[in-house]
Amino acid sequence: MNQQTPEYHEQVYQPEADTYLLLSSVQHEIRDTDLVLEVGTGSGIIAQSCSEHARCVATDVNPHACKMAHYMGVEVVRTDLYTGLKGPFDLIIFNPPYLPTQENERINDWLEYALDGGRDGRAVIHRFASGLHRILHPYGRALLLVSSLTGIEETRKLFAEEGFLSFIVAEETTEGERLVVFRITHDLCSLRDQSSSKQNPEDTGEFGG
Repeated sequence: MNQQTPEYHEQVYQPEADTYLLLSSVQHEIRDTDLVLEVGTGSGIIAQSCSEHARCVATDVNPHACKMAHYMGVEVVRTDLYTGLKGPFDLIIFNPPYLPTQENERINDWLEYALDGGRDGRAVIHRFASGLHRILHPYGRALLLVSSLTGIEETRKLFAEEGFLSFIVAEETTEGERLVVFRITHDLCSLRDQSSSKQNPEDTGEFGG
């Protein structure tokens, strides 16, 4: 990082063990034909790596993270999750805020958006899952970082209830915390059962708003 951007550091989640575990999974999963979306890019290192192999766009609600990602050469949109993006994307990547956080533990700053997962650690994950059908290609894949602090099986169940299949493709234990990466795909049987749910024409095409 050059001397023009140090002010972004303290308000942006910096790469940790969870970042590198997810990055490794992404490097094994990505295809050069993929249209890739990284949700909540933070420092931008995963999206930057993706951009070396495929077309990639990233999002973050944190303006400082967007500036860092842009500095890293990432095509970035400031938005909440994937709001305003049309897709469909072939590969979606997300390292969500997953720390269980009570009201009295919250800090009013931008970094909090990368950490605060709500009371059970799954509040943001639930919002991500609830709209994933719209943004993920029917044969697409999503890679999601999940912690034992969040509830691994509870998260798997959450996605199953939304019509997705989830499989662990990587894991690591660090400082008493188990980290896993879920590879998430549409349950195609579930998709067929939803024949009455037609895709809205304005939700098709490329990712632009």
